[in-house]
Amino acid sequence: MTSAVSDGVLDLVGVTEDTWQEEALARGWGDGLPLVAPTPARVEAALRALEGRELELGPLPPSGLVPTRQSFAANAVMAGCRPADLPVVLAALRAMLAPEYNLHGVLATTHPCAPLVIVNGPVRTSLGINCGTNCFGQGTRANAVIGRAVQLLTMNVGGARPGSMDRATQGNPAKYSWCFGENEEESPFEPYSVRRGFAPGESVVTVAAAEGPHNINDHGSTTGEGLLMTIAGTMAQTGSNNLYVKGPHFLVLGPEHAATLHRDGWTVEALRERLWEQARIPVSQVSEENHRQFEDWGVQPDGGFYTVSTGPEVLHILVAGGAGKHSAWIPSFGATAAVSRPVPVRE
Repeated sequence: MTSAVSDGVLDLVGVTEDTWQEEALARGWGDGLPLVAPTPARVEAALRALEGRELELGPLPPSGLVPTRQSFAANAVMAGCRPADLPVVLAALRAMLAPEYNLHGVLATTHPCAPLVIVNGPVRTSLGINCGTNCFGQGTRANAVIGRAVQLLTMNVGGARPGSMDRATQGNPAKYSWCFGENEEESPFEPYSVRRGFAPGESVVTVAAAEGPHNINDHGSTTGEGLLMTIAGTMAQTGSNNLYVKGPHFLVLGPEHAATLHRDGWTVEALRERLWEQARIPVSQVSEENHRQFEDWGVQPDGGFYTVSTGPEVLHILVAGGAGKHSAWIPSFGATAAVSRPVPVRE
């Protein structure tokens, strides 16, 4: 098999649709799942979706390569993206390149974090992004391919391949794809993106380096106070990076839990304050060795308890999911930030 490069485009001479999968895997381009062949026609169709939009991307670590329009589109095609999905992928990658996201550290860590992509605004509807039942799971193309495209770009352009740069001890299924939308229609609270300073009706993408969701199962509590006890207990765990590395973490309320909390008068600000006070870990539940390590990191207990991260402001609360009395807590890598960017529109 031979290949040639012309105008920055790699031409795989002799590769057909039938031989494409094996060729791509042999070159280390994949995530283990079948890849859509980025034929010239498919890449050109994807590029048309970027017309009138600046790519505005810097170098991706660790390779230091800057994605071209062609490489960006080709990776999105390989992930299964439709042309209309590309502006959301672009917004996510722009957010990940913010210094506070710490992309190099995120890609190199032994922690099992993955780029969590949260979508707000009308683009959720136009692309069919799942914000309701099973929104973290399988079954919705937009969720699957947008998250996957982000991952493929960090692997194929950034060079963060498992076992070389990506040193995750065990990894995480979210490394295939981790994307969902906020269920704004069933949320009793102001949309998450609006609380982050964006205009109502604006399409926004937020990213953070996060673990997969930790389920919060509470079918018994019928009051906000009862739910908060369960939520705080889920958040107060000794194995989380948010205990000593600190950083952002997320509470994704199911609509039924959100409705109960809202009925009982809880605002997002009040929820954050209460959970900051209530989600604490007794010093007695942390090993002596970890006490010493935490001290080395400058982490001290507060009145006989360790806190989850540094304060209420780093807990991000939103609503997603469908029927059922479940919510989710999503801890992060810690040494990262939640970064939001608008979905670019044609200029």
